[in-house]
Amino acid sequence: MTTILERAENPGRVQGEAMAVQHPELAGKVAVVTGACRGIGARFAAGLAVRGVHVIGADIDETRMTAMASALAAEVSTAAGSVARGSVMGARVDVRDAGEQESLARLAVERFGRLDFWVNNAGIFPEAPVIDIPAEQISATLAVNVEGVLFGAQAAARQMRAGGVIVNMASVAAVRVRRGRAAYCSSKAAVQHLTECLAVELGDAGIRVNAIAPGFVDTEMTRWVQDDPAALQKALDTVPLHRLGSPEEIVGPLLFLLSDSARYVTGHTLAVDGGSRHV
Repeated sequence: MTTILERAENPGRVQGEAMAVQHPELAGKVAVVTGACRGIGARFAAGLAVRGVHVIGADIDETRMTAMASALAAEVSTAAGSVARGSVMGARVDVRDAGEQESLARLAVERFGRLDFWVNNAGIFPEAPVIDIPAEQISATLAVNVEGVLFGAQAAARQMRAGGVIVNMASVAAVRVRRGRAAYCSSKAAVQHLTECLAVELGDAGIRVNAIAPGFVDTEMTRWVQDDPAALQKALDTVPLHRLGSPEEIVGPLLFLLSDSARYVTGHTLAVDGGSRHV
């Protein structure tokens, strides 16, 4: 465990340790995680499987997803702990295609007999000055980041029973402007509000819907800022904790939202951003 002095001397340090929280009631459940072949999505899949959840990780890159599923399964099998491990399998999905998302949901039920959790994690992060955003960019961003969430939630809801949980990935960018990222920011604001709409209507079926809004997290998506010392310092200046987050630090909030600890929480977007939304 690092001290306050050590953290002050290494302000950009990422804390990547796995979360100790268990939530034993998750064991035996079945989850689908989209965008799971890298970054936060891969850590979601591993974090769930370590706690006994059977996971289908899905991505548009089937080859990479299959390889990642094998790597995660091996990681999970050697993890310490007393909970029986869940399985990890890979599948292909283009989240822009409602039919493919429906097929993915049916695959979960056919393979495991049930579908309890659905994590709409797939997303893209385009860049362009607002005056230069091409039609293709805004269309593609909304198709993946917003329509993909809607189609995933629809597919999941058709297969889930009461008690099912859907978690969407919003972003601190839903409430803060990032120059050059207008398409992305707009899409994540839409995801935040869509989460509320889904929660209201799917509550009738006993399905909870929430979102997570990460800030700067150490993934390929933030490599652009990490590779530029000036940009990194500027980013850290907007984070009260003065460091990037790690994918593992998004896993804990996901587990909470899926667990019985959050069984009266729906329509909520949980910010996991080191406090940056306040700066």
